[in-house]
Amino acid sequence: MTLVHPEHHRIHRSGWLRAAVLGANDGIVSTASLIVGVAAAGATQGSIVLAGTAGLVAGAMSMAAGEYVSVQSQADTEGADLKLEVDALDKHWDEELIELAVIYQERGLDEKLALEVSRQLMKKDALAAHARDELGITEVLSARPFQAAFWSAGSFTIGAVIPVLTASMAPVSSLLWFVPALAIALLGALGAVAAYTGGASPLRGAVRVCFWGTLAMALTALVGKLFGVSV
Repeated sequence: MTLVHPEHHRIHRSGWLRAAVLGANDGIVSTASLIVGVAAAGATQGSIVLAGTAGLVAGAMSMAAGEYVSVQSQADTEGADLKLEVDALDKHWDEELIELAVIYQERGLDEKLALEVSRQLMKKDALAAHARDELGITEVLSARPFQAAFWSAGSFTIGAVIPVLTASMAPVSSLLWFVPALAIALLGALGAVAAYTGGASPLRGAVRVCFWGTLAMALTALVGKLFGVSV
């Protein structure tokens, strides 16, 4: 059987795209906010750059560790469920066949067809059939800890390095408006590209990240102005 109109779906990008967008967004927002907060407190340019650099390194490592631990936890859960399923298939094949058939009946197949579909799928790859349709685990959406950690840390670094470089080159007097303006522009571009890559509205993606980024920088600047400390 040949597909007449092959479709190009984007769901396979969800794992690395989520990690990359989260990392870059966090890198831009947290580092720019830190720089703005320190600048608002009246710090010297050297102190501002030092704070931004420290935030970059700490943030990148935190993103990598956080993503790895969280996604590894998901992978451990998936592995444990698959192990239970292997044991069930080994000891209770007929019951597992009926269980899969019931799932297909609930999706709209009649009893006879559901049982036949279950029988054929389990004959080919029983574990894959149960993982996909009973547990919701597929190869495309399965947890990949190292991939998530790499994309998060790398994209965070790329996002954070721009505000740091800006703080090191721009005059101190202009940092309070130049860094936020650049950060918002970057966030808008990031949100638009991420939304387009995922098949959503670029404008909507740009607006939502710009809103939260602006709010974060404004609150941090307020803290630095009022209390004379960085956060």
